[in-house]
Amino acid sequence: MKYLFVHNNFPAQFRHVAARLARDPANEVRAIGAENARPLKGVVLHRYALAPASVAHTHPFARRFDLECRRAEQALYVATMLAETGFTPDVVVAHSGWGETLPLRAVFPQARIFAYCEYFYRAEGSDVNFDPEFPALGVDGLAGLHARNAASLLALVEADGAITPTRWQKSTFPAEFADKIAIVHEGIDTALVAPDPAASCRLDDGRVVTREDEIVTFVARNLEPLRGYHVFMRALPELMRARPKARVVVVGGFGVSYGQRPPSGDTWHRIFLDEVADRIDLSRLHFLGHLPYADYLDVLRVSSVHVYLTYPFVLSWSCLEAMAAGCVMVASDTAPVREAIDGSTGILVPFHAPARLAEALIDVLSDPARHAEKGRAARARIIERYDLESVCLPRATQLLAGAAKPRPMLEPGLLSAF
Repeated sequence: MKYLFVHNNFPAQFRHVAARLARDPANEVRAIGAENARPLKGVVLHRYALAPASVAHTHPFARRFDLECRRAEQALYVATMLAETGFTPDVVVAHSGWGETLPLRAVFPQARIFAYCEYFYRAEGSDVNFDPEFPALGVDGLAGLHARNAASLLALVEADGAITPTRWQKSTFPAEFADKIAIVHEGIDTALVAPDPAASCRLDDGRVVTREDEIVTFVARNLEPLRGYHVFMRALPELMRARPKARVVVVGGFGVSYGQRPPSGDTWHRIFLDEVADRIDLSRLHFLGHLPYADYLDVLRVSSVHVYLTYPFVLSWSCLEAMAAGCVMVASDTAPVREAIDGSTGILVPFHAPARLAEALIDVLSDPARHAEKGRAARARIIERYDLESVCLPRATQLLAGAAKPRPMLEPGLLSAF
């Protein structure tokens, strides 16, 4: 079997399934990625370079698609090179949202193509206009938002099948494509991401904390409103007042991954820290930035209670990893979160209610024994639904291996009938 994975940031979401397929000597696995793509054992990686380009003269609605077409052009060159050198994949798996799928059907007409469907932009029931604190999109903005789905729609039309990680993410895509989209999460390695009573974590001031300490944790790729950083910070004055021994440990960068950008020259991290700085004990607030994976897991393992907040958007791996680590979860009552967390596996609070968040955190810290079962239930939920080895990888490999039959081609006589 010959497999081709296409993602500018490979291996990204394909890391586990590509590695598993590559370990089978009967398979040949290759990947196409951009310059920042990283190698993966057993996978032959082919990189392309995307030259800087100005879209200043492109219509604003089409600027994203312009860049996606430029990316598609580079993917086309690599795919054509592969075809000319004799590599014709049985199965292609490509992220639908970057434009890289556009040339794949033309280059590999008989391959079974799977689109990875991460997110479909829409005006209602999603991150857009969810937070009244920030300017809402007007009619022009909503039209531009709709245009952002162009590459994903083209990918779905051409694909033989599609994969998405969660039910909620599937629900964001148009209903007419529902039959094409299978729900297969990338998986959590619950053997690695597991509780450790002996874990310790070194903080930014050199202090080492353990499970014996009172630790509130918050993790996001970047500290920004879409992941509830502003709500979390506003809960800290009451939390720190009520729990004078609690330490707050924050993992994440100071840039922007999603959503609106802060005013020029500032960061969301600084804006919302400044808002509460005179009402909290700064010596008990620890920003650790981005951490090596092993150190990040130790943060989760020493956590007394973990906070996960998000707009209606893609559910973070960090949420599921915190659950796998046995954390007691306090999370936003938003649709993506409710798929993993309910009353038995955590505590849900309204997103826009920092007072309710503080109240829930204080309750957990005041009586940890009463809430410990939620941490155990959270881990059990991840093992049941999201375990890498027993659930997700078997589903993914079975789906892709079963798709290896060549795609039927229309006979010339049939083509003339259209």
